[in-house]
Amino acid sequence: MPSSSTPPEQPPSVPVPVTPAPVALPEPWSRAALTVVVPTYEEAGNLPVLVRRLMSLDLPGLRVVVVDDNSPDGTGEVADKLAVEFPGRVSVVHRTAKDGLGRAYVAGMTRALEDGAEYVAQMDADLSHPVGYVPQLLGTLLATNAGVVIGSRYVPGGSLSEQWGLRRRLLSGWANAYVKTVLAIPVRDVTAGFKVWRASSLRTLDLPGIESTGYAFQVEMHYRAFRRGQKIVEIPIHFEDRVAGESKLDGAVALEAALRPLRLRRAENSRR
Repeated sequence: MPSSSTPPEQPPSVPVPVTPAPVALPEPWSRAALTVVVPTYEEAGNLPVLVRRLMSLDLPGLRVVVVDDNSPDGTGEVADKLAVEFPGRVSVVHRTAKDGLGRAYVAGMTRALEDGAEYVAQMDADLSHPVGYVPQLLGTLLATNAGVVIGSRYVPGGSLSEQWGLRRRLLSGWANAYVKTVLAIPVRDVTAGFKVWRASSLRTLDLPGIESTGYAFQVEMHYRAFRRGQKIVEIPIHFEDRVAGESKLDGAVALEAALRPLRLRRAENSRR
């Protein structure tokens, strides 16, 4: 989708800009009821930056649902203050314990749908997903009639932060190749967490039935969408490294991510 000014032509191998300027969506697309779901755990420093950047977009219909897992650093209280700062546009779901990324997303998506969202975005709170891509994701969804549009690191033009070392790059690439091989899913960035869903598509996925608790949630959601025949579109993004704080990936989460594709395939085979 073209932006308001035409950039100079570049070779296909050149990555997309690291900090893209948000595209200007036409009416009525710019006023679409879009809710961004942001799970948090110890993101008190990053959350205000992310929310204020989202609020600065020329998307008056944009709302944010923060799902906090009782963060010890006071992220929940920070989220409450942001809800006061942006009344009617920011809401908070407080959970009593850290219960995994997947459960947090299900809680946030359920709230978004209950509140009337027509489109639901997923974003990390650690600023690894540049806010400038949000209008482009939404515009692509509307232009292509897709069920979900994924911000992809692994389509032509996508890229990773230079701060990612060789080990992280190899692990990420291997994880995507492994999942695609096991599940035979035609998605290049099947572990991606930056995307926009059509509300009607989310309702077909049976959110309460999602079993994954950690990062495997992304894979399970994509697989369910694929098996239900939804149109999946990927656009290139630059994936930043987290700005502050520590990764939530631990051994148990990594093990679930490795085993979940096998369980998904086994469950699918048993239904045939």
